[in-house]
Amino acid sequence: MTAAGRSAASASPDPHVLREYALIADGERGGIIGPRGDLCWLCVPRWDSPSVFTSLIGGTGSYAVTPIGRFVWGGYYEERSLIWRNRWVTESGIIECRDALLFPPDDHRAVILRRVLARSTRARVAVRLDPRAEYGSSRLSDLRRSDDVWTGRTGPLTFRWTGAGDARRIRRKGEDGLALELDIAEGRSHDLVLEITDATLPDEPVNAEDAWLATEAKWHEAVPLVSASLAGPDVAHSLAVLRGLTSRGGGMVAAATTSLPERAEASRNYDYRYVWIRDQCYAGEAVAALGAYPLLDDAVRFVGGKLREDGPDLKPAYTTTGGRVPDQCHLNLPGYPGGYDLVGNWVNKQFQLDNFGEALLLLAAAARAGRLDTDGWSAVEVAADAIAKRWTEPDAGIWEIDPKPWTHSRLICAAGLRAAGAAAPAGPRSADWLALADRIVAHTAANALHETGRWQRAPEDPGLDGALLLPGLRGAVPADDPRTRATLDAYLATLTENGYAYRFRHDERPLADAEGSFLLCGFLVALALFRRGDPVEARAWFERTRSACGPPMLYSEEFDVVEHQLRGNLPQAFVHALMIEAAACLAEASPEH
Repeated sequence: MTAAGRSAASASPDPHVLREYALIADGERGGIIGPRGDLCWLCVPRWDSPSVFTSLIGGTGSYAVTPIGRFVWGGYYEERSLIWRNRWVTESGIIECRDALLFPPDDHRAVILRRVLARSTRARVAVRLDPRAEYGSSRLSDLRRSDDVWTGRTGPLTFRWTGAGDARRIRRKGEDGLALELDIAEGRSHDLVLEITDATLPDEPVNAEDAWLATEAKWHEAVPLVSASLAGPDVAHSLAVLRGLTSRGGGMVAAATTSLPERAEASRNYDYRYVWIRDQCYAGEAVAALGAYPLLDDAVRFVGGKLREDGPDLKPAYTTTGGRVPDQCHLNLPGYPGGYDLVGNWVNKQFQLDNFGEALLLLAAAARAGRLDTDGWSAVEVAADAIAKRWTEPDAGIWEIDPKPWTHSRLICAAGLRAAGAAAPAGPRSADWLALADRIVAHTAANALHETGRWQRAPEDPGLDGALLLPGLRGAVPADDPRTRATLDAYLATLTENGYAYRFRHDERPLADAEGSFLLCGFLVALALFRRGDPVEARAWFERTRSACGPPMLYSEEFDVVEHQLRGNLPQAFVHALMIEAAACLAEASPEH
């Protein structure tokens, strides 16, 4: 076997830079695929379950389909879908591998579809399957072959692999899996179908052709055609990403991964495989601006349900089934280079006031679209009552740091109350909400307005913060309010460099030395400039921020400006959401629209 073939058959392929990874997802779970065709991360049956492929963070377990011999890599998503095609130009021609999770999904069963296509040459590829449940700690057992189908177990999971009848078992130190080489004639293809479940497998294996047709059709149904926005194909792709991250219950995970570091060896890596209320609200508001109402309905269903259930004790994040986010713990794995192995999230112990304001903004957007029912209006009342009860309390804020009376949190609550008051029928309740919003803004202005006339982070913190662009965008105060203008001017002067935006100043170091550019903030700048009446500069910011990704067009939380690399978990849902919102809003000033 060649060096490339040996690499494909290794137990734990070396990691790649994040910009080269693609996502396949079905709403209940998602897999990460590298440029060597290595599926290196997948949790089954749900997003927050233990992974069965863990090599992304240094564990065992992967599923690779890799050309034998020398090649260069490329890849692309099929339009309006999360069907990914790795594309390899070899010394003799072109080979592709078409990858997807069966869509729509089964709650308990992941179905991984892989179709190897010999485009313009005979295709010789090495295939290696090494499933390891429980973050790589469980080995294979009960392995059997019947004709073209392998079955087996790993920990609590059962799997069935169809199309790999010629595979042989590899058992040596550090390795235990199935390997085969495929030799496919030019113009032909070969299907591999892997089913993994924590329940009982159906009697009959999945038919590959039927599964591909169903998956294509469902994606085109789920992701609408996009025309009334800038960057239509990219917006459609971001819609597909949000759809792929959203479960049947309506909850959208913040990202598909855990432990991908925001900064190498800087103790900033987290588990984002949970539903952040704030992020889901951002996504709902963004798709409302575009008219993609099914995703808006999902957001309202999940956020509204948790509000009615937990009231003023609303948590910042939940599992996709609405459960508690587990405490943080380590897995005794090497981690992605520069990071470490962490699952669970400390957000489960935080109070974040702004979530109530964001929830009201989401619910008001649904009301304006005529999509808020009686349960939704009940959730509006719960959120408004929670703000009335808790708005004077310190909270962890949008960046989840030490509790303070953060200016952003209070002003976003005021924005939400104003939006709810404007959307509700006139009456005592809506009047109370508008009066409370006025009181919150007045109190915040008296205590957290900088001497230069801009907003500051908190009464005792005179610093600037990218989150302070949001109150003017969301209606806590008008977009042309002097405080809004002063905040944007100061932010552009002190927290942006070379067309990239940063959250806040950590210390005296240069901005790019402390952390990466925060892509959410870049799109907020574009929106703020547009609302101020500067569409040309807004579009420049939009385009610069939109380009901060790799070939699969996935955004992480941060972008390393010096190295042009992605940092943090992948893909970051709220960045895709703000890209959609910015594209929809900026289209209003675009000549073609």
